[in-house]
Amino acid sequence: MIKSILTVVVTLFPLVFFGQNYKNRTVIGEDNARQAVKNALSDSTYKLTYDTLIRDKDAAITIAEPILFSIYGKAAITGEKPYECYLIDGYWFLSGTLPKNYSGGVFEIIMSAKDARIIKITHGK
Repeated sequence: MIKSILTVVVTLFPLVFFGQNYKNRTVIGEDNARQAVKNALSDSTYKLTYDTLIRDKDAAITIAEPILFSIYGKAAITGEKPYECYLIDGYWFLSGTLPKNYSGGVFEIIMSAKDARIIKITHGK
């Protein structure tokens, strides 16, 4: 009985306390959000205030992991730690690693350090 209650509490806790709750919050709404996106895309004079958004290895991993988790699964990707992570000519190259003498594939993701745009994402077999 106690185990069942704990299971329910552990399962629901993140949903209740960490979900998006707009009660007592001012929101702009979807229509205004759509207009903001439209305006941003049509404004050719806007320039990013930073020349490089992803400045270090930790930031690159923090951005890449949720994308990789959603495509390949968290267990598969974290099983490929430690990651290789290199900044090459303004692009972050991240790749998983395998244990010595293990055959298989790992993820590779290449993204722009300037704006986090994904250039390539793949996973070997």
